[in-house]
Amino acid sequence: MQFGIDRLLTDVNLRKPLVGKRLALLAHPASVTEQLEHSLDALARCPDLTLTAAFGPQHGLRGDKQDNMLESPNFIDPVLNIPVFSLYGEVRRPTEAMMASFDVLLVDLQDLGCRIYTFITTLRYVLEAAAKHQKSVWILDRPNPAGRPIEGLTLRENWESFVGAGPMPMRHGLTMGELANWFVKTLHLDVDCQVITMEGWQPELEPGFGWPSAQRVWVNPSPNAPNLSMVRSYAGTVMLEGTSLSEGRGTTRPLELFGAPDLDIKTLLKKMRNLAEPWLDGCYLRECWFEPTFHKHVGKLCAGVHIHPEANVYRHERFKPWRIQVLAFKALRLTHADYPLWRDFPYEYELDRLAIDVINGSPLLREWVDDDSAAPEDLEAVVSLDEQAWAELSRAFLLY
Repeated sequence: MQFGIDRLLTDVNLRKPLVGKRLALLAHPASVTEQLEHSLDALARCPDLTLTAAFGPQHGLRGDKQDNMLESPNFIDPVLNIPVFSLYGEVRRPTEAMMASFDVLLVDLQDLGCRIYTFITTLRYVLEAAAKHQKSVWILDRPNPAGRPIEGLTLRENWESFVGAGPMPMRHGLTMGELANWFVKTLHLDVDCQVITMEGWQPELEPGFGWPSAQRVWVNPSPNAPNLSMVRSYAGTVMLEGTSLSEGRGTTRPLELFGAPDLDIKTLLKKMRNLAEPWLDGCYLRECWFEPTFHKHVGKLCAGVHIHPEANVYRHERFKPWRIQVLAFKALRLTHADYPLWRDFPYEYELDRLAIDVINGSPLLREWVDDDSAAPEDLEAVVSLDEQAWAELSRAFLLY
């Protein structure tokens, strides 16, 4: 199969409209070709193309920031001698001067299939800027490695943020090209947006179920996205960023596990199963111990749960990472009523809202967790309607 970048590099006819244009590339560490060459370097070797700028999202163009919410600076590429503008530094949206540096923006970003992953919001922002400045945007499409399943609450009105680009559920099931078309349509953008589609992507194909694991090497799109198990778990474990529980940052398996020094994991898992055992299908949940080397609970031995959506137990359609994680929150609240679960701190520049609410796009999830009388079926009634509505709406934007 071929990703969008590979098709653009190998098909001279696809590149013809770009000849004579000033090009910029929005990319990150996983923006590589089939031969694992960074897309910026590969495009620079095309004699018919002229690169005049590059952009980096959160964590940088080449990958310069390990932890979350650390800004990156602008710089001059030492080899190509072109400006590299940070869209996660002094600004989140490209400035007028940045937009003046190119005619066509090529976007080559590997997403994780989760609304909170900030590359989606950066995509929206550059599309809006391109519409304002009458620039063209070409999306060099890549797989959604989490596949087509849809899960989670839809972001509510007035809850947009840098981790919530629009009214979609946590696990959206679309590729970046498909999302670009959705943004253009729903935001009524007057912009020349083209998608260079993939060739041969089969999102339901085993064993990757979205990621072509037999054909392509996995490269971290951000420092704590090291493998497919993390990708599959992320739509649930990312919510841990809004809690006092460790999400495994500072370990070798970030965002695949959760825990804290003062948890009784056996009791927690038993409560989770008693509450809604079907929500735990499709994976292994393993009791574990870990000691973070940085971030939350640094240097302390944590009791935790490792989520294993892999091997012979993995069931793609039945695995529900968002439900697993919210069930863990609910079980913790019921077994430890006064546990300081919700973390109150500035999260992605949102100063007046709790992080867990920003992450979920409303206070609905937190309110359900904190209501002792609210049962899993109460949440299921709301979530399932959101998921069905998104499945129907997004079907029109599927390219594969």
